[in-house]
Amino acid sequence: MRRRTTPPPAPLPQRDGVDPVRVRLPFGDTWATVREHLVERLTGAGPGMVEEMFDAGLVVAADGRAVAPDAPYEPGMFVWFHRELPEEPPVPFPLQVVHRDAHIVVADKPHFLATTPRGAHVAQTALARLRHELDLPALTAAHRLDRLTAGLVLFTVRPEERGAYQTLFRDRLVRKEYEAVAPYDPALALPRTVRSRIVKERGVPAAREVEGEPNAVTRVELAEHRAGLGRYRLVPETGQTHQLRVHLSALGVPILGDPLYPEVTAPVPAGDFRRPLQLLARRLEFTDPVTGREHTFVSGRTLAAWSAPAQWADPEA
Repeated sequence: MRRRTTPPPAPLPQRDGVDPVRVRLPFGDTWATVREHLVERLTGAGPGMVEEMFDAGLVVAADGRAVAPDAPYEPGMFVWFHRELPEEPPVPFPLQVVHRDAHIVVADKPHFLATTPRGAHVAQTALARLRHELDLPALTAAHRLDRLTAGLVLFTVRPEERGAYQTLFRDRLVRKEYEAVAPYDPALALPRTVRSRIVKERGVPAAREVEGEPNAVTRVELAEHRAGLGRYRLVPETGQTHQLRVHLSALGVPILGDPLYPEVTAPVPAGDFRRPLQLLARRLEFTDPVTGREHTFVSGRTLAAWSAPAQWADPEA
């Protein structure tokens, strides 16, 4: 068994809070040159893009020097480069910092802003924004919040402490409370604890419930109701993908603005921010694993379908 190699530090700086791409040349099959491997590997980069990067000296080795276009292939070698960022409509809502100390940053994320770079969302992410705005290039996310969900996200300042905070979420030592706006059903008996097995298949937008041992548990309470809508308090015991959205939909009260549940709808045009999913990560509570301090953080955001129902019903009015 080949021993896992710790990657050397990136020789390139971040750009707008986004790390350079790191590639390790695999063992086994070999190519004549580093360039040949990257051309085959980065098929989505576009015709001639990899060659242009080599010609411009944009692919570098661990010492920061440009890798020559004819540099021989070396299994296990690390190379870095900056990807071309996708065109991203700016998310026109503020990202608010509710707490910052030497160890953590807690941000109150708006709807439509992804937590970390992924796919088509790179610079327009909470992590990239915070790194740039707070001048914290080593900042990392301790957990993730769906792009369409607003609310509290925990970030770690020091890379060596990230594992301690991630362990809190893995071991379910963080108490999370969410708020949602969905239809009100007087026949739905609440409060209740929903237990089911949820699976999320790669490439399939929506998760689904299947038979089997439950892996998703949510406490659902009705906080109040009016005009056919309910404001729900959700306390998840587990963290499956789309868990809260799946569970409320299964109860017959799908969250307002949800493009996936109960049915997948056509995607809205890029830059259309009028109808956010009415789901908010309202509260985080945990004991700091580094300082021992008891933390309680509460989001200052509101859900438009409840606080401004007329505007939610007709955002063009």
